Amino acid sequence: MQIPNLKEAGKRTNNQIQFIIDDYEIPDSLKGLGSGKKYFIKTYGCQMNVHDSENIKAILEMMSFEETCVFEEADFILLNTCAIRENAHNKMFGFLGRVKHLKESKPHIITAICGCMAQEENVVDSLMKKYKWVDIVFGTHNIHRLPYILETSMARREQEIEVYSIEGDVIENIPVKRDSKYKAWVNIMFGCDKFCTYCIVPYTRGKQRSRQPEFIVEEVEELVKKGYLEVTLLGQNVNAYGKDLEEKTTMGDLLEKVAKTGIKRVRFMTSHPWDFDDKMIEVISKYDNIMPYVHLPLQSGSNRILKLMGRRYTQEKYLELVDKLKSTIPNLALTTDIIVGFPKETEEDFKETLEVVKRCEYDSAFTFIFSPRVGTPAAKMEDNTSLEEKNRRLQELNDLVNTYANKKNQEYLGSVVKVLIEGTGEKGNLMGYTDTMKLVNVDGDSSNIGKIVDVEITDVKTWSLDGKII
Repeated sequence: MQIPNLKEAGKRTNNQIQFIIDDYEIPDSLKGLGSGKKYFIKTYGCQMNVHDSENIKAILEMMSFEETCVFEEADFILLNTCAIRENAHNKMFGFLGRVKHLKESKPHIITAICGCMAQEENVVDSLMKKYKWVDIVFGTHNIHRLPYILETSMARREQEIEVYSIEGDVIENIPVKRDSKYKAWVNIMFGCDKFCTYCIVPYTRGKQRSRQPEFIVEEVEELVKKGYLEVTLLGQNVNAYGKDLEEKTTMGDLLEKVAKTGIKRVRFMTSHPWDFDDKMIEVISKYDNIMPYVHLPLQSGSNRILKLMGRRYTQEKYLELVDKLKSTIPNLALTTDIIVGFPKETEEDFKETLEVVKRCEYDSAFTFIFSPRVGTPAAKMEDNTSLEEKNRRLQELNDLVNTYANKKNQEYLGSVVKVLIEGTGEKGNLMGYTDTMKLVNVDGDSSNIGKIVDVEITDVKTWSLDGKII
């Protein structure tokens, strides 16, 4: 049994990162372990979690498991969790209650918790004490070991916990079962060393560590050969890519290498304003296949709160960067993250955030009430703002964000834009995204799925556009 330790997870050393590049293999003795069995996986949180689930699916299917979308049919139920906010915790534990009820009638079911919550010391302590019926807990560092963990659990029928509180390595060639035939997630780095005072990610994902550029480019080239049209380069802070490599390669360098593969669309997320340099901006503006869309978390518009958050930039520096992005990259769409009600946030601090929103005119924003994460410095700060006041501020912020989102979308009315058609929407129409990440509901024939087509925008809503193929 290996249980997480938050203190150990927060340590950083000068030890060299290990690059494990042997082709991933599952022993023949385990390839039939899931024969005749079905698995169900539910994913919470960010795009990296989604991509982790794609890896997990591939591993399980190499072991002869078959996927089901109906959890009541499953023999193996796995929850891939997110630790970024309390809401994600509550959703996971709520669903776990449904799983427990199912397991009472089908005791053979194996249940597993993985992802960022599995890396939290307090969560695993709770699972050991109150959820002893959960069979497996593993973390973000050892997805590749799932076959062995599952084999041990099935043999012993005891709670199996294997969570490493380490800086982490880079493991190549883990198989992947992609959810889309047209768009692909590509990890370029793992972990984070920023240690923003409110964020648990540096503890759950480990040290900042970059993949070698040649492996990333090779992966994208293979995707091009398979007909993929779009890749999104993933990392907790992609702008810091390469700073840990012996042969320095910047994010700007990597973007250029990926653009030169000929892939039709390149995206990246998430960016930290501190590391967004001129080379990145230059490369984005230079290549047509790097999409003019940047997600740039603000978190707060108040310098005082930014300092308490440990964000390491000021309102002025952030706005300077935004101005540079907008003046250099044509047709740029800008989105952000904002936290409301951070400890010690005053009305004046909040008003400063509103002023930045007015200045930036974001295309959209993910807005949240501060959620304390156990073990982070912010969780120990005095919080003297009532929930009622936090909700009022959030509503005022959302009203402003919605105003600018609608304004930005109105600019598309009557224009013709290129849309990657991904599939059908809830109403049976086609749906896809513009280069600026605008969701478009499209009238057209299903033969257009998997193509980038010209769409005339015929109607505009705050969060989506309607159009017809021309």
